[in-house]
Amino acid sequence: MMLNQDNTKNEVVKALIYLWGPLPVSQQKTFLDNMHIRKFAKGQIIYKDIDEPNRMKLLIYGKVKVFKMGIGGRNQIIRVVKPMQFFGFRAYFAEEPYMTSAMTLEDSTIAYVDMEAIVKLMKDNFNINLFFLKNLSKELGHIADRIVNLTQKHIRARLAEALILLKDNYGLEEDGYTLSIYLSREDLASLSNMTTSNAIRTLSAFANEKLIAIDGRKIKLLNSEELKKINKMG
Repeated sequence: MMLNQDNTKNEVVKALIYLWGPLPVSQQKTFLDNMHIRKFAKGQIIYKDIDEPNRMKLLIYGKVKVFKMGIGGRNQIIRVVKPMQFFGFRAYFAEEPYMTSAMTLEDSTIAYVDMEAIVKLMKDNFNINLFFLKNLSKELGHIADRIVNLTQKHIRARLAEALILLKDNYGLEEDGYTLSIYLSREDLASLSNMTTSNAIRTLSAFANEKLIAIDGRKIKLLNSEELKKINKMG
C-alpha cells in the first residue's frame, strides 16, 4: 500500500492495518498517541551512529539509504529503504546505540514511533510481534547474501546487482525503463562496494554494450535480463 507525502496520522494507521492485520481501537490509539510525522529534505541525516535508538522509523514517502562509515571515511550503503518499510529499530532490541546512519536520498516523509509503544503493541498483538520477527529474519538473510556478493563477486556483477536492487525497491518511471531513483556515482559505488572510478567505468561499459543508457543521474535499464545473468554469474 503506497502513501504520499501529505498523509495524516490516521491514513498511516490504515496502511499499518494493511501490513499487520486488524488493530483494535485501543491499539490504534496507542500508535497514534506515540507517533509524530517529520519531513526531511534530500541529503538530510535521519539518525547517525552512536545515537540512541528510542524511536522506530516508518518511511511514508521518499527514499532513504542506511549506511556505515568504513575505513578511511568511505561509506558503505547497507540497504535502501522503500516506502512503507520500517527501519532504525534493530539497535533498540539489541540494547545498543545505532551502528549505522541513515540519510534521505530525496525529499522524504517519515513517521517516528516511540519504541516503548511498539513493544507494548507487540506484547498485546501477536500479529505485530510476528511481523517484526519475519522482518528481522528476512533482513538478516538479505544482509548475509549481500556480504558474500559484495566481497566475492566481480565488479560487473556487483553493479548489475545494485541496478536490479534499485529497480526492485523503487521501480521504473512511466517509460518502463528509467530507474525512479537518481543516485550519484558515489552512492552507486557505495551500494556496489567499489570505487567511484570503477563504478563510472563499469557503467560506461554497460552503456557501450547497450545494457543501459545514461543521461546524467538517470539510468535506463535496456536489457534487465542480461543484467540478471551478469549478476547470477558473479
